[in-house]
Amino acid sequence: MCKCTTVNSNDPKGNWQLTITTITVQFFTHLYIFMMNMKGPCCEVVVLFCAGNIIGSGIFISPKGVLEHAGSVGFSLIVWVLGGGICALGSLCYAELGVTIPKSGGDYSYVTEIFGGLVGFLLLWSAVWIMYPTTLAVIALTFSNYVLQPAFPNCLPPYIATRLLSTICILLLTWVNCSSVRWATRIQDFFTIGKLLALVLIIVVGMVQISKGHYDALEPQTAFEFIRDPSVGQIALAFLQASFAFSGWNFLNYVTEEVVEPRKNLPRAIYISIPLVTLVYTLTNIAYFSSMTPEELLASNAVAVTFGEKLLGMFSWVMPISVALSTFGGINGYLFTSSRLCFSGAREGHLPYLLAMIHLKNCTPIPALLVCCTATIVILCIGETHNLINYVSFINYLSYGVTIAGLLFYRWKKPKLVRPIKVNLLVPISYLVFWAVLLGFSLYSEPVVCGMGLVIMLTGVPIYFIGVHWADKPPNILCIFISPSCSL
Repeated sequence: MCKCTTVNSNDPKGNWQLTITTITVQFFTHLYIFMMNMKGPCCEVVVLFCAGNIIGSGIFISPKGVLEHAGSVGFSLIVWVLGGGICALGSLCYAELGVTIPKSGGDYSYVTEIFGGLVGFLLLWSAVWIMYPTTLAVIALTFSNYVLQPAFPNCLPPYIATRLLSTICILLLTWVNCSSVRWATRIQDFFTIGKLLALVLIIVVGMVQISKGHYDALEPQTAFEFIRDPSVGQIALAFLQASFAFSGWNFLNYVTEEVVEPRKNLPRAIYISIPLVTLVYTLTNIAYFSSMTPEELLASNAVAVTFGEKLLGMFSWVMPISVALSTFGGINGYLFTSSRLCFSGAREGHLPYLLAMIHLKNCTPIPALLVCCTATIVILCIGETHNLINYVSFINYLSYGVTIAGLLFYRWKKPKLVRPIKVNLLVPISYLVFWAVLLGFSLYSEPVVCGMGLVIMLTGVPIYFIGVHWADKPPNILCIFISPSCSL
């Protein structure tokens, strides 16, 4: 005989259950209706591509950093929601650029077209030597932390152990990517399941906890109790931490030429995928707080593992395995794409020509892969996870801001150019205002971490003028490694 329960609208627990259930059901109902009414071919593929590139291992890394800098549970959730909104503004600007400058390659192609070779080279330089290796280092450290944490339940895994395991993982996947493109893509397809399994499990278990009334940390009077007095600088760093989880929203512009009816499908993909990812991330954080106090989350070195140990009992081993699968696949994906960016830059003459070479039999860019692997291992040995996130997020936002500023400059430079998508001027201006405030206060709060990234980016200026702009270089055997135009 079935037992039924009803939700009492006068009961605060019932209100919480009713609110969360109603919002979730209504969102997915409207999402389904919206997608079913779409006429553009391949739109579902575009949506899945965009959302799939955003959702990754960052959601298992950033919650601790966001809470630490935001200072309270409630404000950290606001940061996650606003972070998604900022990504939506940036994505709309990139959609205009994508159909106005129909070249695959994203930021690098747009900035080179608008501002010229130097600015494009600096973006490429920072991506190759800072953004991709640092992101790889963060994901590799997360992989090792989640694998080792169950063996060290009452303390942090040893420093040497995490670095050694991370290095082994990077070396293994570099070897796979050097050996076979097919194996690299098969690994990516298989390990994508890990991140989906982990997130679905966390959200479902969290919603069950809330339905049972376990949401003390989420009640307004508790959620906005600040662990420390917040400052504008700390809030900026909280947004940088969240932006690491949202990174990938611009990946759709790397394949603009391959999108069917981009004028229709690019905006539609943004309208669906960004809110969907924001909802998933917000629900994941709500699920964390349904079973963990802010102090427990900040003390945890592997948030999802701690969550699993508290709620899954004998099945808690599922969580570290799922996250390890997710991060392993993330490392493989970033190795694959970063090596191709090196290869493309070298082929255009913006990076050493050696990096444009591929293996004759395997058709893999082995020199580019080895450079990415080496740079990642170096960063692994000198950085700590959350500092590295601030480091790479600062450079990411700097690149995004320069690209979106290029949109405004391009409108002034070529006002009569046909733009199939033309966003309201308030969209790029709003993004750039937020961008300037965020980067300014981040640089003020973490001058060493953010300043180092800026300095490394600017080191590309002399490299550009010597290696790329200087056409009549003297004959030298080293020119082979600088430019394809050199001759002995």
